[in-house]
Amino acid sequence: IDLPPGTGDIHLSLVQSVPVTGAVVVTTPQPIALADAKKGVNMFQLESINVPVLGVVENMSYFVPEELPNNKYYIFGKEGAKILSDQMNIDLLAEIPLVQSVREASDIGRPAVLQGSTEIAISLSSLAKKVIEKTEKRNLELSKTKVVKTTNTAGCSEK
Repeated sequence: IDLPPGTGDIHLSLVQSVPVTGAVVVTTPQPIALADAKKGVNMFQLESINVPVLGVVENMSYFVPEELPNNKYYIFGKEGAKILSDQMNIDLLAEIPLVQSVREASDIGRPAVLQGSTEIAISLSSLAKKVIEKTEKRNLELSKTKVVKTTNTAGCSEK
């Protein structure tokens, strides 16, 4: 389930409604986005929430223009998710480049992962495989996640 950045009512409602097997936190390299990602990781790791964080993904990591394939531009910063993953002791699952063809493919309803052997298709396929591996490992090593029960209901009506 794709959630908005950070933490909030949507995140809490989700973990109170369904058992969440694991979370993949997606961020861009900018400090403000990383701050939101860190809040998300911290929330999922709270003892009362206890949703395993499978890893972090850095979206829009860099841009390589088609006409200059040897040039790599770090428009939004460099290695922000790597630094976050190191600080929080979670895996960096992927650094996904900013690619115009992703937007173009999305506009016509074609997943970018189907773009053959392009860098973006390879990056997205690799990410999917890593998420599957991390989920399988999580399922072998940890018990099933439970729905988060609200424990502080003081002042709430029982209706």
